Amino acid sequence: MSASSSAQVTDNRAQSRFEINTEGATAFLLYERTDTSLTLIHTEVPPALRGRHLGEALVDFAVADAQASGLRLIVICPFARAYLRKKNAG
Repeated sequence: MSASSSAQVTDNRAQSRFEINTEGATAFLLYERTDTSLTLIHTEVPPALRGRHLGEALVDFAVADAQASGLRLIVICPFARAYLRKKNAG
């Protein structure tokens, strides 16, 4: 099982970011939320957690959250943009 399929993503609205906390470290996707949109700003995965597809899990969660909330998705984060292009092309 890949880490992304078992990763527990939470929405830390106080800090405006989706998070995965594991092994004493936090991977996160910083966002801005308005009444009509969800803007993905920056994805950060600590070096110790890289290679586990946690960034992808965060982006997938954000996309699902935007869809479920009826929000327009705006992607500024270069990682999220590249991941979504690759995912939608394949």
